Amino acid sequence: MSEGVPDRTSVELEVTVKVPLEYAFHVFTQRFDEIKPHEHNLLPVPIERTVLEPWAGGTVRDVGVDGSSLVWARVLVFEPPYRLVLSWDISPTWQIEKDPARTSEVEIRFLAEGPARTRVVLEHRHLDRHGEGWEGFAALGAAGSWPLYLQRYRAITMQNPGAEASQDPAGLAPGSERRQ
Repeated sequence: MSEGVPDRTSVELEVTVKVPLEYAFHVFTQRFDEIKPHEHNLLPVPIERTVLEPWAGGTVRDVGVDGSSLVWARVLVFEPPYRLVLSWDISPTWQIEKDPARTSEVEIRFLAEGPARTRVVLEHRHLDRHGEGWEGFAALGAAGSWPLYLQRYRAITMQNPGAEASQDPAGLAPGSERRQ
């Protein structure tokens, strides 16, 4: 029997949230602006918001306070409520990578562990596709990177306990107010 060698070309993390599967997926995809720290910024100005377009072929972009926009990921797979796959179009020198063959992938899987419990697995894979310097991306598994995103995500899912089970078509929980 041989022991497995850890895959250095990927980072895998997981978090369990005490919400139903559909709500877990909804929060991640519809509230990504609250999950991604605005300090993680490649724009020359502060970020006003981060937009994740919830469909295959969509993009993830940061919008600056001056209206400028920077696409840093593409939505490769959008399979509610189970799976989201994004490209990582950022090079090891923290510049936008325009060659899709030199980008990695971030897959987020949502696995029901009961009616009100979901395990979320984030795998950032194919880091070696980035070419020279890709080994530095192993740090994406460190505290200030993907783990921070998952901590923020977990905190958001806990903000409105009980309401997640029945969302209205506008995405509002029962009893919440509509904002104009």
